Amino acid sequence: MHADIASHATHPALLLDNQLCFAVYSASLAMTKLYKPLLKKLGLTYPQYLVMLVLWEQDGISVSDLGERLFLDSGTLTPLLKRLQSAGLLERQRGVADERRVQIALTVAGRDLRLQAAAVPPCVLKAVDCPVPQVRALTRQLQQLRSKLLA
Repeated sequence: MHADIASHATHPALLLDNQLCFAVYSASLAMTKLYKPLLKKLGLTYPQYLVMLVLWEQDGISVSDLGERLFLDSGTLTPLLKRLQSAGLLERQRGVADERRVQIALTVAGRDLRLQAAAVPPCVLKAVDCPVPQVRALTRQLQQLRSKLLA
């Protein structure tokens, strides 16, 4: 019985290094680790940075639209938004037409932080040591993978 288990463990489909999930997971951990010191200078965590990226693209977005864009539920998003609001980077306001909808708007400090954040992507690009077209292609492949997994 024990020999049987050992022989199954060597099957290529069961090798850790052959697992797409582990490659994505470990790359994500490494990427987050890379971002941590860069974002510390901005006073942001990685999830807060993602929120700010969306708001720099589309200021005045609703919380529900932000959640959809980041694939986060309101239970995860609300504490992030509260911390960013406490830091003076955004404001949350109930909708006039529908009080259930909460709109998020950047403050002046939130908009100004974008200038500092512009230094982050070049640092990441340098760390991955990969040509820009290859990074864009990999990004597209991962986006396609995510879409297939969510379908």
